[in-house]
Amino acid sequence: MIKVNDKIPAGELQQLTSDGMNNLSTDYLFSDKKVVLFAVPGAFTPTCSEAHLPGYVVNYDKFKAKGVDRIICVAVNDAFVMSAWGKSQNADNILMLGDGDAAFTKSLGLDMDTASFGGIRSQRYAMVVDNGVVTHLNVEAPGKFEVSDAESILAVL
Repeated sequence: MIKVNDKIPAGELQQLTSDGMNNLSTDYLFSDKKVVLFAVPGAFTPTCSEAHLPGYVVNYDKFKAKGVDRIICVAVNDAFVMSAWGKSQNADNILMLGDGDAAFTKSLGLDMDTASFGGIRSQRYAMVVDNGVVTHLNVEAPGKFEVSDAESILAVL
């Protein structure tokens, strides 16, 4: 599993925009930037929709005030689902990125098999990445939502 002081592995995530599908490299997303990356087990799921994503949406200005260049939300869903979920949550300032085949999530070592729920998904986590290097990582225990919320990450910035 990725840990503090590790570099984000090379890979791509997908974003659907009004111009179409974009494949965004991790180099583009993380180089020369301070980024908060958080991941959820699935778009439109209860905890993810009621608490996790909304916390980052409402605290966006606080993150910017602490020097964060971008906030990224990732799920093992396709970019179409991530785009629709972002629109439904008014997440205009959050990069809603799909990891459809879980390649990025697996490269971090943060995948889990949820069996009939959805198969391979991401664990719930949040990290701070400075110029491609992880400076803080909070991974939730299974079924918990205590350390990857927006307030917990704001507290470490």
